Amino acid sequence: MPTFVICFKGCSTKLTAEGWIGRVERRRQLAYTFDYDFTSDDQMNDEVHAKRGSWTGRYDFLLSLLGYSVGLGNVWRFPYLCYSNGGGAFLIPFTVMLVIAGLPLMFMELSLAQYVGLGPAILFKRLAPLSEGLGYGMILISGMVMLYYNVIIAWTVFYMVVSFENPLPWRGCQHEWATANCFSYEEEDSCAASNGSYYMANCLTHEQFRVLNATLRTPRKPPAEEFFKNYFLQLSHGIEETGTINQRLAICLLAAWVIVFLCLSRGVKSSGKVVYFTALFPYVVLAALFIRGLTLPGAYDGIMYYLRPDWDKLRTAQLWGDAAVQIFFALSPAWGGLLTLASYNRFDNNCYRDAIVVAISNILTSFFAGFVIFAIIGFLAHELDTGVDSVIDQGAGLAFVVFPELVGKLQMPRLWSVLFFFMLLTLGLDSQFTLMETVVTAVLDAFPALRRRKTAVVAAVSIVGYLGGLIFVTNSGMYWFQLFDKYAANWSVLLIAIAECVLVGWIYGAERFICNIEEMMGKRSKWFHRFWMAIWKYVTPALLVFILCFNWLQYKPVSYGRYVYPNWADFIGWTLALAPFAIVVLVAILRLLYTKPGSSKFQTLKRLLKPSDEWKPSQPRLASEMAYANSGGIEL
Repeated sequence: MPTFVICFKGCSTKLTAEGWIGRVERRRQLAYTFDYDFTSDDQMNDEVHAKRGSWTGRYDFLLSLLGYSVGLGNVWRFPYLCYSNGGGAFLIPFTVMLVIAGLPLMFMELSLAQYVGLGPAILFKRLAPLSEGLGYGMILISGMVMLYYNVIIAWTVFYMVVSFENPLPWRGCQHEWATANCFSYEEEDSCAASNGSYYMANCLTHEQFRVLNATLRTPRKPPAEEFFKNYFLQLSHGIEETGTINQRLAICLLAAWVIVFLCLSRGVKSSGKVVYFTALFPYVVLAALFIRGLTLPGAYDGIMYYLRPDWDKLRTAQLWGDAAVQIFFALSPAWGGLLTLASYNRFDNNCYRDAIVVAISNILTSFFAGFVIFAIIGFLAHELDTGVDSVIDQGAGLAFVVFPELVGKLQMPRLWSVLFFFMLLTLGLDSQFTLMETVVTAVLDAFPALRRRKTAVVAAVSIVGYLGGLIFVTNSGMYWFQLFDKYAANWSVLLIAIAECVLVGWIYGAERFICNIEEMMGKRSKWFHRFWMAIWKYVTPALLVFILCFNWLQYKPVSYGRYVYPNWADFIGWTLALAPFAIVVLVAILRLLYTKPGSSKFQTLKRLLKPSDEWKPSQPRLASEMAYANSGGIEL
């Protein structure tokens, strides 16, 4: 006989065909009670999604999720971590951390939001009123990251535009922005010296170069670095010297926010189409750069430097800690973005498959990007007649100093420069779309009446984001950027993720949650039940505690090059780091104080940790059945 599954209160009930006939009769009674037509589920689903919005294409969500998870960190952070943590050996802990930390958190958040069709602002309030602050904390994290992340997009816009100039503006030291430390291996005119080296536009012989290299008290700086700091950023001497707003950067930041606004003006209906290009184009550029890199001298040495495994490092806590941190921040759980994207899914979407596809794609993209980066850096080391370790960098230093210096040495430098920075632009936009959508969705979920004015809401958030981002385009903007990048998504993200695991795995109940997943995607095996219950209740929370302790033990105050931040700046950083979780604690305290007390404080606490009456699946039929069952009606 056929078997069916109904899940409401944390357990699965198997029904035979006779049992199903009885359930159909009870559903007819439900239909009479609620005046509900059970033959129009699809039509009602469409009506529900029409009010809030939903993905319009089959792959809109998958590509948006891929674009959110695969970002700048895959290109400018993972290769450096892989090189500094045992080369190819780093892939082992990275994959392990993906299975026991990254994937479980991603799958949990996608399933939660898809089940109720809500973003983080409302979801946790209904899941357990005491945990309402988790959603607000996530939104604050996304809001802070959104402010400075769009600054990177502004940088790429500028570099992409000036890449059309001939010659490239950062070539050579014969410019007003060049200091006495500027050292160029190649000027626009030919050099008669055997090694083609220049120092302040003076051609040097090999012996002169050796003597200068030994006697120069301050380190040599390539023209690309001088251009980035002195001309582009107009960097001051410290964070305390704010200076003025850099008009060039302010215009680029405005352009970046206009791009984001236009792509999100119609919500996921517009962004879901844009990601078909922005999520896939970086792979085209990476493939082109890889093919070009393989043809360059020194590429083999760079790749081998990247891949050569150091198995002894597998015994060190540093390697496992770095792998855990990287996979955690690569997939970005506890930021609210995963919840936001999944909240626009149809109820029966297979988010389990999507989570696996994106997680595997993330690790493969990171690994492949390492080949591309080190092939090109190997060539740069060959050109500079130095070791790979003296060229490799991470973050902004890799993207806006090493690569601009590199493309000047390639044939058709303008073409490669435009392609590279356009790739960074698309990588950044995907992540920025989700960060922005998280904030916008929070506003619309909290104030449903504004859904008819979504374009105005997106415009208002964009304006606030632009004004808030102006601090990053002052003369001290880079120092503020580093401060936010260090602290904004750090301790609170881990604390919120731990609280989320405890809430779902222990308070709401892992078994009950798996039953909710089965309502969406059908019956699963016993192995599925046992594996995910163990992961969500024990393994992932323990690993998150390990990551948190590892970060605290490895903590070093933020710095930028040789510049040491003042104490007040570190205080601001810690405030940024702990403010989101402070909101979680504050909201929980307010809930306890202002909730109507029960027979005892324990009873009040227990009630606040239970799902509210509004907690229900987004599927109309199941929501009606659950509401009637919870009201003491017909037992299903």
